[in-house]
Amino acid sequence: MTLHLRWAAVTDTGHVRSNNQDAYYAGERLLVVADGMGGMAAGDVASRLAVDAITSLDMAIDNEHQMDALHKALEAANGRIAETVAGDAALQGMGTTLTAVIFSADRAALAHVGDSRAYLLRAGRLNQLTKDDTYVQMLVDQGLIRPEEAGNHPRRAVVTQALQGEPVSPAYVIVEPEPGDRWLLCSDGLTTVVPTETIEAEMLAVQDPQACAERLLELALQAGGPDNVTVIVADLTTD
Repeated sequence: MTLHLRWAAVTDTGHVRSNNQDAYYAGERLLVVADGMGGMAAGDVASRLAVDAITSLDMAIDNEHQMDALHKALEAANGRIAETVAGDAALQGMGTTLTAVIFSADRAALAHVGDSRAYLLRAGRLNQLTKDDTYVQMLVDQGLIRPEEAGNHPRRAVVTQALQGEPVSPAYVIVEPEPGDRWLLCSDGLTTVVPTETIEAEMLAVQDPQACAERLLELALQAGGPDNVTVIVADLTTD
């Protein structure tokens, strides 16, 4: 059985930011979202460097080589960021999140750094596959705050891991894909202002990927659009 990705992607600067520092890629076998940070144009540079370093993975890769390919691509992305910063002191401190998934016929391999997210909608339930690399998530993990308190914490925007040209420890996840799976990759411009229950409801209700992606973007903008917003919705089909 051959599975195909039917995807749609949207991105928007939002209502507050002056430029869009998100970057994304979507293809036949690869989905990527990156959310740049660092102020001015630096975040824009970092996210684009990271995505460009990953796009070569949009090809058939054997299951046993998927994780190694992802790891090497993330190392290459981190290296490009380090080289760019070394060549321009004004870019010091720039970085980016990165969430990427590569698909084969019977495996999906995911790599993640930062607070962009990947979700899988299967059998009517939306499951978050990534864990945020953030200060508030660390507090939640340590039992110091409740999950529902994280969204209002004054340090909720502090990211503890990103691609910044320094050593990093990405998280990796393997999923066995099934026909009918719906994937969502997004920057935190969506998830910080639109509740997970609302995202799940829209993912279930809006069948067309393009319409679903546009609806999620619309909800983020209606909630104030305080950050850049990028949304990829991808369905796994057999046709």
